[in-house]
Amino acid sequence: MYFKDKVIWITGASSGIGRALALALSQQEANLILSSRNVEKLEEVKQQCAFPEKVKMLKVDLDDYHNLDKLVQEAISIFNGIDVLVNNGGISQRSLAIDTGITVDTRIFNTNYFGTVALSKALLPYFVAKKSGHFVVVTSVVGKIGTPLRSSYAASKHALHGFFDSLRAEIHQDNIAVTLICPGFVNTDVSKNALTADGSPQNTMDKGTENGLSPEYFAKRMIKAMARKKQEAIIGGKLEVLAVYIKRFFPRVLAKLIRKLNVT
Repeated sequence: MYFKDKVIWITGASSGIGRALALALSQQEANLILSSRNVEKLEEVKQQCAFPEKVKMLKVDLDDYHNLDKLVQEAISIFNGIDVLVNNGGISQRSLAIDTGITVDTRIFNTNYFGTVALSKALLPYFVAKKSGHFVVVTSVVGKIGTPLRSSYAASKHALHGFFDSLRAEIHQDNIAVTLICPGFVNTDVSKNALTADGSPQNTMDKGTENGLSPEYFAKRMIKAMARKKQEAIIGGKLEVLAVYIKRFFPRVLAKLIRKLNVT
């Protein structure tokens, strides 16, 4: 019950990891602010929570990242404070770099990187003023390694690691924690919603995603990492976790293996 009565703001909360996290945190009697672009789906998640009276909704479009300061003040006013921001909103990719238009690359970065960074920067002065706070950022295993068909997605997740590792060093004296969560395959609609070369969604589920961890199991492990304020947690299947360590110690070996793997 570490998160009992804490105020936790979750983006991308209408489905997948965000939804599972919201349900699990509600069981701990946390005060939740759920955000995404789809308010109707957020309402469904709210009603499925153990304590819906402790759940509020706030529509957020991460692509509209120039106008987040006012939104942050609104979020703070809901429960008169925020303890944790979970940056979970994002979009994936399934297309070769040679086929992918730059507008698709831009859209991926706007959502995954610029929207996440802008929201965190807008909230940062509040955390600094109260000398406490916790940024939790859902990146990906491909934020550590690059795989085919995910060039811009991997780049956006690598960029998040660079930004938040730097931010952690800047704000440690203010008692503000930064936790990077790196999922492997999780059985959500992420592959169905992934952008293809022309910007349209893939609309099919990858085999890897279909065989991935359940969102509920993932959320339990994520909450443990959050409660411990771990700097980074890689949560996935054995091969996905192993790939991160092979990249660290034997990068040439991983480069050869990645070419042969079916990563769709």
